[in-house]
Amino acid sequence: MKAILTYHSVDSSGSVISVPPATFDRHVRWMASSGVAVVPLQDLLRTDVERDAIAITFDDAYTNFMEEAWPRLRDHGLPVTLFVPTAFTGKTNDWSALPGGDMPSLPILDWTRLNRLKDEGVSLGAHTRRHPDMRTLDARQLEDEVWGSVEDLHRETGTKPEAFAYPYGFCGSAGLEIVRAACACACTTELRPLRQGDDAHLLPRLDTFYLRGPAGIEHFGRRSFREYLRLRLQLRGLKQRLLTGRATNGR
Repeated sequence: MKAILTYHSVDSSGSVISVPPATFDRHVRWMASSGVAVVPLQDLLRTDVERDAIAITFDDAYTNFMEEAWPRLRDHGLPVTLFVPTAFTGKTNDWSALPGGDMPSLPILDWTRLNRLKDEGVSLGAHTRRHPDMRTLDARQLEDEVWGSVEDLHRETGTKPEAFAYPYGFCGSAGLEIVRAACACACTTELRPLRQGDDAHLLPRLDTFYLRGPAGIEHFGRRSFREYLRLRLQLRGLKQRLLTGRATNGR
């Protein structure tokens, strides 16, 4: 099995984007000792199809990445990609509420600290400028959000990002084509492992919110793990349909 793991915030708030520090510490210790290969995101697609492997990603570049996550990852030599919403650097995450749940107000890393992380080995990826639902944008806005975030990162860090993450996992056909031209790969929030032949610009990821329990990530690759993911995907789809129905009925 090959999969991309998604984290957002390492904190104890219990929110839909949060993993407690103790849980993250448990995940890191498992990743460092399990025998499953932990590789950079761009290398995962080239990893032997028969080999168990994961790539670690963090969305939104919260300051607790530098405080809680990176020291643990760095100490174990684990590579990670950090996706940055470039118009919010040095600010807080006061964009629209995450669909399906509330978010805590969290500070985002500034360019000085992002450059320090880059120099220490963190790969920085683009995550638009303002964290919009890309399906709602016109062509001009899409160009600004996608190419603008790539250009911001290049200008501020001296390195052009190879990877992109769609805010909320959504892109739309027009957004997808712009991202194809801007970056080598891109991540959605589709909840499943990678499959052979996956589109490099529509990569699925496993949200670690669902892997917080003691029998979560430690069962990676097992039949029970695949069944658990299948069940979670069904429940997520049901929840999204219920939310869509409520929104439609409320109009």
